[in-house]
Amino acid sequence: MTILVTGGTGHIGNVLIRELAAMGQPVRALVLPGEDRSILDGVPVEWTEGDVLDPASLAAAFAGVDTVYHLAGIISIMPGGNAMMRRVNVEGTRNVLAAARAAGVRRLVYTSSIHAFQHAPNGVVVDESLPFDPEHAMGAYDSTKAEASLEVLQAARDGLDAVIVAPTGVIGPHDFRTSELGALIRSWLQPSAALLIDGRYDFVDVRDVVKGEMLAAEKGRRGEVYILSGEQRHLVQMMLTVKQALGLPVKVLTIPLRWAKFFAKFAVVYYRLSREKPRFTPYSIATVQTNSVISHAKAERELGYHPRTVEQSLVDTIAWWKQYLFQKKSRQAR
Repeated sequence: MTILVTGGTGHIGNVLIRELAAMGQPVRALVLPGEDRSILDGVPVEWTEGDVLDPASLAAAFAGVDTVYHLAGIISIMPGGNAMMRRVNVEGTRNVLAAARAAGVRRLVYTSSIHAFQHAPNGVVVDESLPFDPEHAMGAYDSTKAEASLEVLQAARDGLDAVIVAPTGVIGPHDFRTSELGALIRSWLQPSAALLIDGRYDFVDVRDVVKGEMLAAEKGRRGEVYILSGEQRHLVQMMLTVKQALGLPVKVLTIPLRWAKFFAKFAVVYYRLSREKPRFTPYSIATVQTNSVISHAKAERELGYHPRTVEQSLVDTIAWWKQYLFQKKSRQAR
């Protein structure tokens, strides 16, 4: 039976498709009309055009599907509301759930986010006992993921065989669209000084997230949530790992938190005007200051989930970025 992946050209999505295809699984990817699919050139995947906001387009995509991995969504670390993000993340998820029910899908795995959970104060371990909390979210993205997660839980209570996975800060190879964390790591590949704030977070390799997704599809219990975390690391510690692995001089400028918060307000204006990938925003600063003691004990116990170390992930990520950027430069030179 066919496996359907929504959001298949994203970071997690494209790695998931690669892994499923390598196992000989028949994979179908839902993409927007005209969406660039070149990052999966050479990978045996069936493409189907559609939009999670267009229920009629989902009927053909879901036909004959056994398992659905729903990853399609919009991510933003910019302040303020985002109507399209809410439509895609919440209404789009409702449409996917309805299509799954109509098609008689055996299992649906929804990719939520660690940011969708209720915030826990320092000293409290973040785990699945915390509820999804759209009302007190740190940002608009968090709120939409919490709201969508509650929709999935309700669908599971109504009979749909659905489970939820919630990754932390995803890093790793095949980051073709350059995620926010990917942009940060990529900036460390240069000999120039790194500009950082004193913060930390939990980071997990994209390949381990994909493994967790597949384990959830296989072993997860209906209506359950599984956190897919990795290890907590300081940003400076991660930067040092990258610089030392490349033999680059270690130059770091640590910005005091009060200055960072002040300048981040102006950085938001810059990102909106330049349309560059945001990295330094009030949301990103708050993220690396909040409680990031996060447990994946439930996923380990019930699914057999075992993530690699952050250091292992960074070494592989560096190697991939070097190869990808070299190949990209070579193509542009032709």
